[in-house]
Amino acid sequence: MPKYKAFAGAFLTQFIVIGLMFAFGVLFKEFETQFGWSRTLLSSCTALGFFVMGLLAFFAGSLSDKYGPRPVLALTGIAYGIGYVLMSQVTQSWQIILIFATFLGLGLGTHDVVTLSTVARWFENGRGVMTGLAKVGTALGQMAVPPLAAVLVIKYGLQDALVILGIAAGVILLFAALLMSHPPKTDQTKNSESHIVKDRGEARKTLTFKKLCIIQFLFFPTLMTIPTHIAVHGIDLGMSFAQSAYLLTTIGGASVAGRLTVGIFLDLMGSRHAYILCFVPILVSLIALLIVTNHTALFLMMALYGFGHGGLFAAVSPSVAGYFGMKEHGALFGTILFCGTVSGAIGPIVTGYAFDTFGSYDLAFGGLATFITLGLLLVLTLPKWDSHSI
Repeated sequence: MPKYKAFAGAFLTQFIVIGLMFAFGVLFKEFETQFGWSRTLLSSCTALGFFVMGLLAFFAGSLSDKYGPRPVLALTGIAYGIGYVLMSQVTQSWQIILIFATFLGLGLGTHDVVTLSTVARWFENGRGVMTGLAKVGTALGQMAVPPLAAVLVIKYGLQDALVILGIAAGVILLFAALLMSHPPKTDQTKNSESHIVKDRGEARKTLTFKKLCIIQFLFFPTLMTIPTHIAVHGIDLGMSFAQSAYLLTTIGGASVAGRLTVGIFLDLMGSRHAYILCFVPILVSLIALLIVTNHTALFLMMALYGFGHGGLFAAVSPSVAGYFGMKEHGALFGTILFCGTVSGAIGPIVTGYAFDTFGSYDLAFGGLATFITLGLLLVLTLPKWDSHSI
């Protein structure tokens, strides 16, 4: 059936795009060793890619609303694969920065807003759980791709590993794009009437929309920073290169439970409770990172973090649909994503700078915990899905 093909395309896209982005954190040491680049620079590359993702998310959502997901994802998926192949040839820092600002930014700019908006269109009933299932693709990518990248680097070296990963990514993302489509217009019209339908101008004037934007702004730095820095933080605490990659695998594995649990919980209880279920374990794990040095304890904290991390990625799209309907879901979802990537782009850079300056991640982890606390307080003020209260 077309809707399950679309779901499969969304799943594959999530698996590849975010799996490879997590893998870049594992490669920090290789770039440090070969080129002498600082963590501030390498973090800035990741941050720049996610900032471009935010810039493009609104436009990608609008293009998908208008033309459908297939052409948008096909173009950007191929670009993403090319970006990793080109990364194998870099010799100067400006070259890797440019790749993240263009090729990799394009792939990131569509992977979430287009796929999850498409899933939301196809699955009106159980929208939360189906979004969670689609985001399991991200979790499995986080689990599988970083260790695979580490093995390829050990066996073939950094440059050849990047070529292999890039070619594989381009082929798989193109195939995934060809699976994607929107429901027939009659079905979209029928589905959009289940909740109040707002156009983007009307929705953006509501207090709830502004709250969702601010909440995204407050939690996204953590979601960008921890995956970028946790592997190299593990190495700093005495882990081997291979062991550190499994910190990311742990996050990915725990996030599967988070995505599924939060998706189901959101369908039953609404957005406010689903967000709370995500924020609390993330806050606890960030506080723990300030004192944890034991390797086993660090893995446990990353499991706790991963649950909330995965849940948040599953919560936003169905929340937008629940509050504002599907009329211009892609554009609205893209706007909220942009608000997150503005702060999310800064988080890894500041964290890298803090480490390079003070030799510790404590200041950065404490700052992220403060942001999460503020976000949790704002989440408590979100209304139920009621058109009279948004």
